[in-house]
Amino acid sequence: MQIREATTTDFEALWPIFREIASAGETYAYPRETSKEEAERLWMRLPRKTFVAETDEGIAGTYYIKTNQAGPGSHVCNCGYMVSSAARGQGLATAMCEHSQRIAIEVGYKAMQFNFVASSNLGAIRLWSRLGFETVGRLPKAFDHPSLGYIDALVMYKWLTGVADPHSSGANRKNT
Repeated sequence: MQIREATTTDFEALWPIFREIASAGETYAYPRETSKEEAERLWMRLPRKTFVAETDEGIAGTYYIKTNQAGPGSHVCNCGYMVSSAARGQGLATAMCEHSQRIAIEVGYKAMQFNFVASSNLGAIRLWSRLGFETVGRLPKAFDHPSLGYIDALVMYKWLTGVADPHSSGANRKNT
């Protein structure tokens, strides 16, 4: 498997993955009928960077990284990950999350936050927890799951390895 930055021509291969996941309505808060044009905008143009995970069979997964909030929150990034159903269970999500953390540090982010993890997405919650993310918030009945109804959404957060502890004396924080 290889993870590389996506090119504009990669979207044709990403679209079936996006469509499969968005139309299921089980993990992302995108409209289930998101158009190809809107998906391309959301996944390729709005984020700071988008990456693809390639296997021998082609593009099997993708993720984006973007700034979570502006101004005083701009040191925290947000990522979204998608793996095609045919490629699940092969470690792609783990590899992409680990890769995204390295990229985040390289481009200057100090923390990563997942804003809206459906509480029914147990595989992702286990994975993010194993990779050091903590559940820092629970939004009661915030996600309208197509078969489970209104379920909680979690906010998960990680201060990234290799950057100063946010609770330190401040020696590594910039003064303004």
